[in-house]
Amino acid sequence: MDNRDAVSAFLRSRRERITPEQAGLPVYGQRRVPGLRRGEVAALAGVSVEYYTRLERGNLKGVSDSVLDALAQALRLDDTERMYLYDLARAAGPAPRARARQREVRPAVRPSVARIVEGMPELPAFVMNNRLDTLAANSLGRSLYSQMYADSTCGANVARFAFLEPAARRFYADWERMARFAVGALRIEAGKNPYDRELSNLIGELSTRSDDFRVMWGSHDVHVFRESTKRLNHPLVGVLELDQETLSLPDETGLSVVVYSAPPGTAAEDSLKLLASWSATTGQDQHTESASEPSDRHL
Repeated sequence: MDNRDAVSAFLRSRRERITPEQAGLPVYGQRRVPGLRRGEVAALAGVSVEYYTRLERGNLKGVSDSVLDALAQALRLDDTERMYLYDLARAAGPAPRARARQREVRPAVRPSVARIVEGMPELPAFVMNNRLDTLAANSLGRSLYSQMYADSTCGANVARFAFLEPAARRFYADWERMARFAVGALRIEAGKNPYDRELSNLIGELSTRSDDFRVMWGSHDVHVFRESTKRLNHPLVGVLELDQETLSLPDETGLSVVVYSAPPGTAAEDSLKLLASWSATTGQDQHTESASEPSDRHL
């Protein structure tokens, strides 16, 4: 997947959201374009109009770090957007075929990591990749996300669940916020790995099947999920306000362990214990489910 369209759309969307007043520029007369003009961005970044026009057409190949820094400052990018711009520039480098071949190898969940996840029976725990596939989950994790796993036998994808499963809009107390974070996370991954065919297929599927995803994707926003608390509305135990911790696995490409917990003495702790008891009593998903491939079924 060539990233020139992504580069062009991202730079244009960031330019159009900044007013001259925000950039400290004088305003004369009526303006015909939203945000800044290309020439104004070029002046703020210290490059020629011709050079910036080349960048906004999607050509970041060979751009120096100093120019990227100046561009990020001119466009008032936050830390996440700045890193995304750098990822786009790195992805514009040479040897796309080598990178494409490298991305076809899917990281597997090591048995030791699966044991750690399964060894936390009182806490919902998952192993996820940067495409938001859940590659492993313990029993309580699968019970917590029972609606997501309902049509899956070897893993599920959080983005598919959020946008294609109507129950997700009830499950997430703030569905829109969660959905935007999912879109932003996929865009970050697309910036890093534009030649990941599975990611391209996922984005294409969601764009085709979900109007909400298509609109959010078109905003070109990027997000890193930093929220430590998540409110979920479980069909069995009701509303749960849980703390979330995401731990990156340093030896695994793009894999993280996600763990939920409830503060002691809270109603959420009681509800989580009830859910754990129900899961153990019914024998639902007694073993950690791991998958080297995500489910092909749409959740």
